Amino acid sequence: MSKTTLIIKREFFAKVRNKSFIVMTFLSPLLFVGIAVFVGYLSTMKAEKKTIAVHDESGFFFNEFKNTDEYHYLDASKIDLSVLKDSIIKESYEGLLAIPKNDGSEKWQSKIEYISNDSPSVTFIEDIEDIINQKLTAQNYIQNHLDTLAITKSKSDVSIHLQKATGEEALKGLNEIKIAIGGAFGYLIMMFIVIYGNMVMRSVIEEKVSRIIEVIISSVKPFQLMMGKIIGTSLAGILQFLIWAFLGITAMFILSSVFGVQMGSTSGVQSQQAIEVAKDTMNSNMQMYIKELWNLPIATIIISFIIYFIGGYFLYSSFYAAIGAAVDNETDSQQFLLPIIMPLILGVYIGFFTVINNPHGTIATVFSMIPLTSPIVMLMRIPFGVPAWQIIVSMILLFATFFLVVWFASKIYRVGILMYGKKPTWKEMIKWMKY
Repeated sequence: MSKTTLIIKREFFAKVRNKSFIVMTFLSPLLFVGIAVFVGYLSTMKAEKKTIAVHDESGFFFNEFKNTDEYHYLDASKIDLSVLKDSIIKESYEGLLAIPKNDGSEKWQSKIEYISNDSPSVTFIEDIEDIINQKLTAQNYIQNHLDTLAITKSKSDVSIHLQKATGEEALKGLNEIKIAIGGAFGYLIMMFIVIYGNMVMRSVIEEKVSRIIEVIISSVKPFQLMMGKIIGTSLAGILQFLIWAFLGITAMFILSSVFGVQMGSTSGVQSQQAIEVAKDTMNSNMQMYIKELWNLPIATIIISFIIYFIGGYFLYSSFYAAIGAAVDNETDSQQFLLPIIMPLILGVYIGFFTVINNPHGTIATVFSMIPLTSPIVMLMRIPFGVPAWQIIVSMILLFATFFLVVWFASKIYRVGILMYGKKPTWKEMIKWMKY
């Protein structure tokens, strides 16, 4: 058995047998579900109703403001405006909408004020402006002897029907669903690259500080040691993914079985009625969305996710291992981590702000080829349909860059693991690569 294989086994079992690994492997899915349930619960909670005092001297607008679950409009037109302003200071009301009398001038419309202790939301102010504008517009129609009924009837409501070139019906909002799927996979890759990359860096720092590294490299080449750490930790990450996938499939199977038992416990007539009701209430658009989702390149997405995860992890872990060898503690590593994390963050931003608008554009295509951003950007593009040659070229560039980076990183690793008591700089690390 080769020395590299022994190091891989050592690193793999050290990670897998760790209590935190075992706990987080089974606890993380529950945490995600718990957070989702908690967020859903918070979204159902109603906010405290805010009282808005309306001082309408014109007597023209107050009836247009309708109370909602969030805002209650109080007619305070008969109260002196100075008294109301004092009430705002004392926080008796959330805000005061002051509408002066109509003096017949065009500037009257710009004299309407909203007074509050805190700045109101843009949406709230826009809603008030829309209500006032609609009322004034309707009044202007009447003053100019325009037939408001005819104007209302003349308004058109265009709904563009989307259709593919093949003749099949297309759906609105499908691009948003695709970018959400690709973004989820891309974000997972970024998150686990950072998590497991830091694990590699900490492992190197711990062995360096404890001087165990001096004993290990007496019988193992630094390159073998670094590759063993990277591969062993990546196998632990893949094992964690497989366990989560197994738990997810098992949970879906159990839920399906429970649901099937419940359906089977009812009488045949009741079951038939329930099925008919379900069919009647099911939205045809929902069926089309489900059909479109099944038409996505699911196999390509899953396979690409695994390959890009391995390639991206190997690439960035080389950086993390080199940094861990160069420093004596995690505090000193912070100055080197920012340039490494920035490409990952850049990939996420490019994916969400560029791919959704033009998945096959120049910017999206170029960054899906650049190895430092391709694991994220390409996964966001794949749901939109990417030519196979682009995926293959992107993967080749990713792994070729990994071999190039690991060659340079091994030079830093070889020198850095035996350097103690001195904070390294970028200039010194470049010198190490020339040794």
